[in-house]
Amino acid sequence: MARNSRSHSKIKTLRRQHINLQAKNIAGLKLKVCTSCLRTRAKKEREIEAKIAKAKEAMKVGQTNKPAKVKKTTAKTVRKAKAKAKAKK
Repeated sequence: MARNSRSHSKIKTLRRQHINLQAKNIAGLKLKVCTSCLRTRAKKEREIEAKIAKAKEAMKVGQTNKPAKVKKTTAKTVRKAKAKAKAKK
């Protein structure tokens, strides 16, 4: 990436900015990765570990993390419900 640096006399000087690359072994491959990408990857790994730990804790207690099933409301189901209500009256 390049941009201009401005002095007090308003002279434009081309200034280069380089990405902070680090050589890392990832899955057996030596790759050059920027530090922000490394931080993001570490964050994702921490989130996955937290989810796994939470699931294991729920398994010990006997709870499940599955949400309750919710029936979809469609025109057909509304008509059926109205018909059942009329039949009961």
